[in-house]
Formats: sequence, C-alpha cells, structure tokens
Amino acid sequence: MPDIQRLLTWYRLNRRDLPWRQTSDPYKIWLSEVILQQTRVAQGMQYYHDFVNRFPTVQALAAADIDEVLRLWQGLGYYTRARNLHATAQMIVQKHGGQFPDNYNDLLQLPGVGPYTAAAIASIAFGERQPAIDGNVLRVVSRWFAMAEPIDSAAGIKIVKELVQQLMPAQDPGTFNEAMMEFGACYCIPANPGCSLCIFSDKCAAHQQQLVHAIPRKKTKPKIRHRTFYYMVVLHKNQDEPSVLLTKRAAGDIWQGLYTFPVIETQAEISPEQLLQLPEWKNIIPDNDFVILHTSRLYTHQLTHQRLHARFLVIQANGAFTNDDDVNLRRVRLDQLHGFAIPRLIDRFVTDYFKQS
Repeated sequence: MPDIQRLLTWYRLNRRDLPWRQTSDPYKIWLSEVILQQTRVAQGMQYYHDFVNRFPTVQALAAADIDEVLRLWQGLGYYTRARNLHATAQMIVQKHGGQFPDNYNDLLQLPGVGPYTAAAIASIAFGERQPAIDGNVLRVVSRWFAMAEPIDSAAGIKIVKELVQQLMPAQDPGTFNEAMMEFGACYCIPANPGCSLCIFSDKCAAHQQQLVHAIPRKKTKPKIRHRTFYYMVVLHKNQDEPSVLLTKRAAGDIWQGLYTFPVIETQAEISPEQLLQLPEWKNIIPDNDFVILHTSRLYTHQLTHQRLHARFLVIQANGAFTNDDDVNLRRVRLDQLHGFAIPRLIDRFVTDYFKQS
C-alpha cells in the first residue's frame, strides 16, 4: 500500500502555483473544474481569469446572457460545459439563494456536475471525505495496483474509487485529492513516466511487474464517425456595409446555441456544381444572381467521436440575400462578426479568409 504521507510531502514541495488553489470559494473551484474538463491547464488558465474577471460571483454569471457566456467560452470546445455552467449558476441563485450546496449529494443535482466535480468541490471547499476520481487518479491507482480491469469501465472506476477511499486520510481530504491529481498530471504521466526516480517505485505493482507501458488498460474505442460539411459564406452589400449570413444552431446540434454559416451536409465530398443542384441550396440562396468567389481548402475538426471535414464557399449574393421567412437565419455585418459565439472550426476559416481579404 503506497505511503500517503510521502505523497503529501511531495505535493507540498512540487505543486504548481495555480489560482484556484489559493481559495476555498466553491464558485471559483467549480469554475476551474468545469474549464479544466477536457482542457489542459495551460490552455484553461486564461479562460479561468477571463471568467473570474467578467463574472466575479455566481450571481454575475447567472445574470449574464447565454450568448455572452458562449462567446467567452469560444475556443475551449465541448460547449455543453458552458451551457451547463450558466444553467448551474442560475439554479444556485434561484433555488439555493446564491449559496453553493455544501455536500456531495446536493452538488450532484446541479446541471453538468458529475461525481468527480461534486467530489472535488465537496472535499476542497467543504472538507467532505469524497474521492475525486479524474483521469489522472485512475492512471495512478491502476498502476499502483497493476489493475487488469479497464479504467474506462464502470467496474474499473468502482475499484479505483474503493481503493482511493481506503487511502484517503481522515483529515484534509481536499489536499489529498489535489495531491493525487497533481501526481498524475505532472509525474505519473501517460507515456514514459520517470519510474526509476519515482517516490513510489518500491510500492508500484505495475513498475515491479514491468507493466507500466500496458497500464492503465482501456476498452476498445468506438469507431470515429466522419461527416462532410459545406458552409455557405453568403456575402451581401447593404448600403456599402458588407454583411454575412449566420444561423444559430438548434437544440440537439453538436454546436447548440452557437452561430455558424448556413451548412449543407453531404455523404461525401462533391463539387460546387453538384451542391447547386441540392434542394438545401435554394433554402439558403433562393435567387440565382450570385457568384462563388472562393472555395476553401479542406478543414478538419476532431470531436470526441466525430471527425468533421469542411469546406467553405464564399458566395457574393447580388440578388435576394436569403429567404427572409427563415427565422433561423440572420444578416450580420462583417465588423460585428466577432461579437457572436462561433465554433473553433468557423473561427479558423474566418481568421484565414477575412484577415487576408
């Protein structure tokens, strides 16, 4: 069994100086945990500062417009996190009087707050003895005990949680959880960890059995779905002010609540001439008075289980801009485009094309 005092000593000497470790405010701890889901610390740090500066309290976040929250989140991906962030802030204000629930079970009732986030807030902010099991902890524990069970299975997670519960000291569980996560993030890393110099080399079963390269074990990954998108960048001049067409993505969309250019999805790549024959084209550009100015290179964008392949067609519309009866479409001046929350894929094209135009 690993010596936890050894771990805590290592943590005191080696922990990174991160702003959310300098507070016991559950709002800021929660904010950091949500931002750092699926996000490296180096990338998430500026987002954390931006959110704290713009929304210093949960009340300020709850009062914000969702479009502003999504715009501030732009570039982080996994936008469901941002929508849940806003919904949780509103629930805390409306149902909890602006005070965060102070225990694991009540925290779990908040939108987007799962077992890990609830345990992290409960232990760090309120001292509740709850194991916070993230990917780093799963990796460390599976190596310490040379686990055969896949760590991305319900059985594997259950085993790790039970082991961590046994290791967790009665006092200061928050520091213990942070130490476990830090050790995995900085030392017991996924590939090529420094096992020969590790403080647990004499206690790590995977190291002793020369299995570090094979642990943690994972289930077979699901097949990646490939999708082909053609985005219509419809330009139009209205009183010498160039404008472009945007659509707000509906519920259930991969980018729900964000703005994109109108899009046509096809089974495979096709030519612009073939695109013109599709009925979806007429829904976007009902008038035939247009010129295709540019067809972009192929952009790819990776989501969790999807890979998007996208091209952008820049179209000068000289006649009718679009079907004005479609409430999902709106005209936006180019100089106001930066004020809308758009996915990273769209932002990459906008940066490439309009800054060179």
